[in-house]
Amino acid sequence: MLKRIVQACFLITGGTLGILLIPELLKLINMNDIPIVSNSYVTAIIGAIIFYLITFWAVDYVHEFIKWTEDSLIKIPVTDVLFGSIGLIFGLLVAFLIGFALNAVKVPILNAVAPILLTLLFGYLGFQVGFKKRDELLNLFTNRIGKKKSGEEEPEKAAVQQLKILDTSVIIDGRVADICQTGFLEGTIVIPQFVLEELQHIADSSDVLKRNRGRRGLDILNRIQKELAIKVEIYEGDFEEIQEVDSKLVKLAKLTNGILVTNDFNLNKVCELQNVTVLNINDLANAVKPVVLPGEELTVQVIKDGKEYHQGVAYLDDGTMIVVEEGREYIGKRIEVLVTSVLQTSAGRMIFAKPKLLEKAL
Repeated sequence: MLKRIVQACFLITGGTLGILLIPELLKLINMNDIPIVSNSYVTAIIGAIIFYLITFWAVDYVHEFIKWTEDSLIKIPVTDVLFGSIGLIFGLLVAFLIGFALNAVKVPILNAVAPILLTLLFGYLGFQVGFKKRDELLNLFTNRIGKKKSGEEEPEKAAVQQLKILDTSVIIDGRVADICQTGFLEGTIVIPQFVLEELQHIADSSDVLKRNRGRRGLDILNRIQKELAIKVEIYEGDFEEIQEVDSKLVKLAKLTNGILVTNDFNLNKVCELQNVTVLNINDLANAVKPVVLPGEELTVQVIKDGKEYHQGVAYLDDGTMIVVEEGREYIGKRIEVLVTSVLQTSAGRMIFAKPKLLEKAL
């Protein structure tokens, strides 16, 4: 069907050019006195035949180009097309108004060239502004709609409906899926397209460990989207002027007034500095861990040596690391330790202890 349309366009173009150009060509070679050829119907038919013959060679190339253009446009997010088109229309309108004002100046060259230059310049600028500012414009509209609805909704419901934006680290971690399943994380889960691209890049890595982490992250996303009763949306926009994924996440959270869900300690600090609401999975894990106080006794197995001299390292069942002073000689053994101090941060929790046998000896 598309090829037929292309051929029809070639025939119409050939007929039109035949009417306009063939008489001029005949004048150049002094053959304009031929009565048959001077007839406009005849020149149209000749031009159409010439272009019809050209279609046998060109129609496949034109067909492939149109299909490529169609596929490219389909892949572009609808918000990009919409706001880019709005910007283009606004730019062309400005160009028309300026060109209309310049018509009052009776300068032939200016009146002929200025409208073309203004159309190209303002059309390009309008499209670029609309395309690159699409996220801010979209956020402006959504905020206005949200303000209108906020008078009808209760504050608690409005808070629940805040977007929860997942970063790469929390997806790979996997605990967010369990949190969603228990119902502690409510609202709409947003997965940005640039986070998906980063996960895919990690999953395609030549390094085995990174590849496994990337594939685990993709599996977690499939589980959240298909198995859990929670709304999941894919944000297809991007911030091309920003290179770092973390910076893109922070900007997206600002634009959408969303909450960033992460377990990255550094990203947590950046969000706090930029007044972006953040939910740190490690903070939640620390909050629900059993409280360990200095002076309590624990039974642990020392599995390796620590960074400092004569230190040993053990772990609780929940993964909390215990640094055992003077515990290097007990590596591979299960001993009772006495908690001396607890260090708890967004990066995790660390317990410092010393062997109870050593305490008794003292």
